[in-house]
Amino acid sequence: MKKSTAHIIHEYGPFPDTGSVHGVSYDGRHIWFANGEKLVALDPANGKTLRSIDVPANAGTAFDGRHLYQIASDHIQKIDPESGRVLGTIPLPATTCASGLAWGEGMLWAGGYQDRKIYQIDPESGAVLRVIESNRFVTGISWAGDELWHGTWEDGASELRRIDPDTGEVLETINMPAETGVSGLESNGGNLLFCGGGDSGKIRVVRRA
Repeated sequence: MKKSTAHIIHEYGPFPDTGSVHGVSYDGRHIWFANGEKLVALDPANGKTLRSIDVPANAGTAFDGRHLYQIASDHIQKIDPESGRVLGTIPLPATTCASGLAWGEGMLWAGGYQDRKIYQIDPESGAVLRVIESNRFVTGISWAGDELWHGTWEDGASELRRIDPDTGEVLETINMPAETGVSGLESNGGNLLFCGGGDSGKIRVVRRA
């Protein structure tokens, strides 16, 4: 297994009217982050917030190339990013304290925080198609190309993990600095990972090898 220490190249925030950063996603132009009461679009070039969508946003965020998805307690909201309108909802597994959310392989992937699992979810029916076990609390989730990554945050320590999506085997870990939590995770499609910083109110950019 490959192990390394996080190389944080940039930090955004804290942001106005944002006590915590939860889910994080990227639409190719903007970083979207959930601050509890709304989804906020951030320009990564200058760190300025551009607009927001008023929806419950207390956990993971994802983008499928056209729509945003946002966890709100026991369900996932499907959102038109242009109008901000909620187009529909998708149920979450009943036992899941959902945290991270990602889009990959045409499916949604939701992190079960305290049950230490990742669920592959059919975006149309909400059916759970696959369950991946972890040995740590699961926070943010992201697909970076064909690689599945997730964040952990437990006992004051966080790391980023690349895992085998079929077996759950941990293939690579990136250790975050002490007391630097990961609450949301997204890839830029290249070698950068955007990490939500929880109560710090920040988004940290990690460059991976």
